[in-house]
Amino acid sequence: MRIATYSAEGRIHYGAVADGGMIALSPEFPQWPTLWDAVRAGGFSELIASVAGKAVSHTDFQYEMVMPNAPRILCVGVNFPDRNAEYKDGSAQPKYMSLFPRFASGFTGHEQPLIRPPENHTLDYEGEVAIVIGKEGRRISQDDAYDHIAALTLCNEGTIRDWVRHAKFNVTQGKNWDRSGSLGPWLVPFETASQLDDARILTRVNGELRQDDVLSRMVFSIRREIEYISTFMTLQPGDIIITGTPTGAGARFDPPRYLAPGDVVEIEVEGIGILRNGVADEIL
Repeated sequence: MRIATYSAEGRIHYGAVADGGMIALSPEFPQWPTLWDAVRAGGFSELIASVAGKAVSHTDFQYEMVMPNAPRILCVGVNFPDRNAEYKDGSAQPKYMSLFPRFASGFTGHEQPLIRPPENHTLDYEGEVAIVIGKEGRRISQDDAYDHIAALTLCNEGTIRDWVRHAKFNVTQGKNWDRSGSLGPWLVPFETASQLDDARILTRVNGELRQDDVLSRMVFSIRREIEYISTFMTLQPGDIIITGTPTGAGARFDPPRYLAPGDVVEIEVEGIGILRNGVADEIL
């Protein structure tokens, strides 16, 4: 089952992806105006159960960022074994994970372009798996961590590389340019540990494989991410954790291979889907 946020007929809806189009669910659940509201209220499984027997309602639509009003999006950086070495600064693998926030305005939807701003052209790609929290918790153990996940999705954690170097302690400004990344295309329910433990993430640019790794090789596992983050903050339903990208981003080539208008980036994880975006310059 795939649940997406999309626009059609001048309105934003959420619904189930079906052969031939979308099955609108939002009109049936006015108490949950957005998909985030449904997850926040613990209603994600109710949405899924309601799909049976319904007909396609929209065949002409556009995917939107999957949870466009999500207020808390937290990203894990430098989380695959080869990523630390890519920085070529001689540092050892850190003891604790790097974390930074992203805001919903920095993401667009599936099949919509990533936007390259005129101020800087070092737009880069990062393919990642994102988890959506479905159960509140504080100081969650690794053994219990997966019990707190409601759904999975994909992320292209687009970055303006030069802007993450503007100050001594920063990453926020390079990571939050409007519509520089994408999140989607949809949410799939999290049901078994193998969806994450056995997941392989692939990133292609114009058909060329650039990133290829398995989540089981992450330095800080998703169980550990949930444990660590929930130590200092209460995780709430609707929170999104973007779990880390493998080696192979454009900045790490010599010379760097940044994205340009006309490029197409695909992030793929079996069992979740393919997140696809072109690239376009911002129109001022």
